[in-house]
Amino acid sequence: MYHLMIKTHFAAAHNLINYQGDCENLHGHNWRVEVTVSAHQLDKSGLGIDFKVLKATTNRLLDELDHKYLNDLAPFRETSPSSENICRYLYEQLSLALNGDNIQVERVNVWESENACASYSAD
Repeated sequence: MYHLMIKTHFAAAHNLINYQGDCENLHGHNWRVEVTVSAHQLDKSGLGIDFKVLKATTNRLLDELDHKYLNDLAPFRETSPSSENICRYLYEQLSLALNGDNIQVERVNVWESENACASYSAD
């Protein structure tokens, strides 16, 4: 099994719902995103998936979040836009776009700061 990972980022504002503390107030982050996929086989070029395809698919999704107020977006109107919920959302959307016979999204990590990361996988 091969594992491939890309790193990218987006910036957005949010406030946590049902949270008591500073993060219930409007604030923003420069989130770093890591996407890991697995490939069972390599194609005739020796690739599991072209990094260009993985990056483009991920960045199209992140464009919907970038420089937005996350609480106003449909996926987070009823769900707190925490790093945990953001990585689950990204995982689910990327799985719909990428999963097939050979490629499976394995994990999405979302870093809200240098020292704080949430991860989501199907395990």
